[in-house]
Amino acid sequence: MEDELLLIKKLEALTLRHQELDMMIDKLNAEKFKDEFNLHRLKKEKLCLRDEITKLQDAIYPDIIA
Repeated sequence: MEDELLLIKKLEALTLRHQELDMMIDKLNAEKFKDEFNLHRLKKEKLCLRDEITKLQDAIYPDIIA
């Protein structure tokens, strides 16, 4: 039970960071002169976070086929 709570807290933190990255990417895209290197780095980090979030969700909420 305690392990599940830790996983849920970690999932919440990762989801929050994912949303922050999304806002940062939107802000960079809105600029007239885009920093392509930084934009690429943020998108890559966001994608890695998405993968980690998916793994945590699968661990917390297993797909049970009856």
